Amino acid sequence: MLHLGTPIWQIVLRTVAVYFVVLVGLRLFGKRQLGQMSVGDLVMILLIANAVQNAMVGPDTSLEGGLVAAVTLLVLNLVVVRSLTRSALWARLFEGEPTLLVKDGAYLDRSIRHEGLAREEVDMAVREHGFASVSDVRVAYLEPDGTISVIPIDAQVLHGRRKVKRIRQFRRGTG
Repeated sequence: MLHLGTPIWQIVLRTVAVYFVVLVGLRLFGKRQLGQMSVGDLVMILLIANAVQNAMVGPDTSLEGGLVAAVTLLVLNLVVVRSLTRSALWARLFEGEPTLLVKDGAYLDRSIRHEGLAREEVDMAVREHGFASVSDVRVAYLEPDGTISVIPIDAQVLHGRRKVKRIRQFRRGTG
């Protein structure tokens, strides 16, 4: 039960490789899937987990082997998450950037199709934000986490650092 059938360094190396392959695969899978996981998506993730288990620990079925793989995944995830918060390049590569779906009340069909969405899904998000139709929307973005952010057409737009600085001063009570 507590005897490793595979060297620890091999389990760690295999686990790191599997982690990055699955991470990149999910990144390529798209933002939409992350925010709107269906039953089929959950089944797929569970099957991937089962399929890659042997790739991580090899023939090792010991408790220690499983714990080494689990600790490796936890530490690796912590390192990746911290790296994403410290590096804009890493964040862009692994998390992506928001995709503009609506601009000045008009759908951007090419972006909507590229993200695998339907207009009806954008309409639903617009209604969930309290707007009657897309014509009430200045911009709507599909965020990297799969959610849709909506900014109303009548929202005041601030441009430049000077106005942001004024807002900060106002909030501090110095404006």
